Amino acid sequence: MKYPVYNLKGDKIKDIELSESVFGLELNDALLHQVYVSQYANRRRVLAHTKDRAERSGSGRKPWRQKGTGRARVGSIRSPIWRKGGVVFGPTKDRNFKKKITKKMNQKALAVALSGKLAEKEMVVVDSLKIEEIKTKLMAKALQSLNLKGSVLVAFSKDEKIYQRASRNIPEIDNIDVENLNVFDVLNHKYLVLSEEGVKMIEKKYKKEV
Repeated sequence: MKYPVYNLKGDKIKDIELSESVFGLELNDALLHQVYVSQYANRRRVLAHTKDRAERSGSGRKPWRQKGTGRARVGSIRSPIWRKGGVVFGPTKDRNFKKKITKKMNQKALAVALSGKLAEKEMVVVDSLKIEEIKTKLMAKALQSLNLKGSVLVAFSKDEKIYQRASRNIPEIDNIDVENLNVFDVLNHKYLVLSEEGVKMIEKKYKKEV
């Protein structure tokens, strides 16, 4: 299939031939949801942590003798029923939220996500993401000329990687290496911007495997 290619001035300069096996797949909501949820879970950081009685500070000495005092028997001041004692069944840093997804599912889901972006005209292909100088002002002007309203994910190829720095501080613009392109980031942004070289890298990586 043919798709327009623009320069960084916003002018259409030619058409590029895209692979049907990567950019022409049918929508598969169930697969996208499964892969998206797994990638989201794998990025989750476990922050909440409560200390059990083994982690609480304090003496291990028995507070008073077992019998004869008239008080309830106690074995440690770190008992969960005591003030400043350990917490029972609280959240801990040992929780594991990771989900496994097969390589084939991951690749297929990314191809489906890219096909969806193309079908909705939310993927923009430019001839190159290289600019005259590595300056945020120049990159912002180049992306502004593409008339993209909303969040934008810019995927840089190996040769364009040095220009990533110029897009880091632009509002609503995120960048990523083409090799690390994934379903989570693609779906979390309204638009995806790729260069011709980036498209070729994607097709080379996924054309035979999808």
